[in-house]
Amino acid sequence: MKANRIILIAAAALGLASCDLTSETQSTFDESVIFSNATLTEFNIMSIYEVFGHTNSHRGRYLTYYGFNTDIEVYLQDLEASATSAKPQIAKYAIRPDNTELNRADGPYNELFAGVERANLAISGLRKYGNITSDSEMAALYGEALVARALLYAELLKAYGEVPARFAPISPETIYVNKSDRDVIFKQLLSDLEEAAPLLPWPGKTSQTSVTTRPNRAFALGLYARLALVATGWAQRPDDGQVGTGNVGSVRKSVDPEFAEPTELYTKALEGLEDVIKNSGLSLYDDYTKLWKDFNNLDVTAGKEVIYALPMSDTRGRWNFNYAIRAEGGSTSFAASNATNTRGGSVGPVPTMFWRYGVHDQRRDVSCANFHTIPSGSVDKQVIAGGQKWYFGKYRFDWMTSHPYDGGNDDGCKPTYMRYSDILLMAAEIANELGDIEKAKTYLKQVRDRAYKGYESEVTAYIGTLSDKNAVFNAIVDERALEFIGEFLRKGDLIRWNLLETKIEETRTEMKALSERTGNFADIGSNVYCKYASDGITISEFYGYEHGQTAAPSGSGWEPYTDSAGAVPSNYFEMSEVKLNSFYFSAYTPNQRQWWPIPAISITNAQNSLFNDYGF
Repeated sequence: MKANRIILIAAAALGLASCDLTSETQSTFDESVIFSNATLTEFNIMSIYEVFGHTNSHRGRYLTYYGFNTDIEVYLQDLEASATSAKPQIAKYAIRPDNTELNRADGPYNELFAGVERANLAISGLRKYGNITSDSEMAALYGEALVARALLYAELLKAYGEVPARFAPISPETIYVNKSDRDVIFKQLLSDLEEAAPLLPWPGKTSQTSVTTRPNRAFALGLYARLALVATGWAQRPDDGQVGTGNVGSVRKSVDPEFAEPTELYTKALEGLEDVIKNSGLSLYDDYTKLWKDFNNLDVTAGKEVIYALPMSDTRGRWNFNYAIRAEGGSTSFAASNATNTRGGSVGPVPTMFWRYGVHDQRRDVSCANFHTIPSGSVDKQVIAGGQKWYFGKYRFDWMTSHPYDGGNDDGCKPTYMRYSDILLMAAEIANELGDIEKAKTYLKQVRDRAYKGYESEVTAYIGTLSDKNAVFNAIVDERALEFIGEFLRKGDLIRWNLLETKIEETRTEMKALSERTGNFADIGSNVYCKYASDGITISEFYGYEHGQTAAPSGSGWEPYTDSAGAVPSNYFEMSEVKLNSFYFSAYTPNQRQWWPIPAISITNAQNSLFNDYGF
């Protein structure tokens, strides 16, 4: 049976291959045995997550390419490549079904559906044979299977728009099916999460929820709210009743009454978020830097700020490999065999993001780093990177002290999927939509108070300026950019707010002003300088980023940025037209390509039953 195969995969993934799984009794396990036993059920559920680590699944394709370009995160490689080049094609809204990076039999589309099938088998087996009504352990495992399936579908929907609805194990009659209206899928997922949440323990309360790489009640409630906001928001959709017909569609909201008039749904979502706020025991880190140092040290201890992280083993995943501060020419801390590798910095903050933060916002220097490292003798030296080479300071190889990175293809980092600050900001957004502006401001203020620790009076003054629903909404739009940069929530946020193109165009205008040092950037200097700490390798101070720093700095020890020819630039922040226009290829606008197409190989293998829309 399929269940037999899944249990063996899970056992191997958990390092249990040496256990006695070869006796006659165990080799003939069927559903009735597996899903009436908590240990065997748990093995099956672990197999659901295993798909994330496959080479061309989340590990090496989905997480590598999803979520940019936006107004805050931009692809830094191959800026001058044509729209036929596979990687920039994905980033710049010109992707095609035959894209060589994603058009793979073992790519994220097929792998996510493999996980869905495993989840369906577990859910079906538990409903038939698991004592989920009176055994709290089995009930929690059943709840976890429902959340795991919702997670997989959340990833499918945010990348592909519409996909087939598969909520039962595949049968001969359902091998080949077309895409479904996403409203059908959202309704099922919301129902599943509503069922699952009370069955799951809070973070850190049981062995099952002791780590952030397994779902807990807070995550189920948070995911419910996230999906409610997406389902009721704007999106590129085929015309009503035309899903999977090749329909071009348009950017619009759902006409389904449950989503078009979402007061009841929002009320339920806000109640769930407030349950998390009051009862989960979760809280914000006082120190934003400490949050990300723990991330880089692979901390998965539940009950702090991170609610859920995608499950990669300590030797799997390519998060810092792609997104860490760039290590040019390798790093002396990498293994000798990898000493010439360059790692990190494939994507970074939009250059203007640094100035969107207040001077006293502790997130600014953690989020926007304008330096990289180069080998210098036996150590790594930080050097100023250049006006367009900004990196996510949240992700750093030198912070990986507990699990040092060796320069290979995998780093073990667990991508953060949901944090407590997201709970607060979703609660603020939904409360604002329901008309409770004061409650919304209270939740917004909690996130901002952490950011401005020691300068809370600035937060109080800022919150006091938010006088109506529209002002609060715009503040939440801005706050989510500042809080979650480099976590790739922004693209989905902008789509559901119908701000994807608007914000990208605003950012292009900002970048032009920075390049020309006009408007808000008129009082920014022409070059950047740094001082080194006593070790001679760590930059201790920068000069030239703050408003008003137009003259050369006074005092000794300052080193100016020089280009590859050793010259001091006349305008450090100047950008070419290619870089100013690098958010998308002119053949399409972002609203014409909000989603990835279902890969050509999957269309072919579906035997003429599956079709792309949107002119793909």
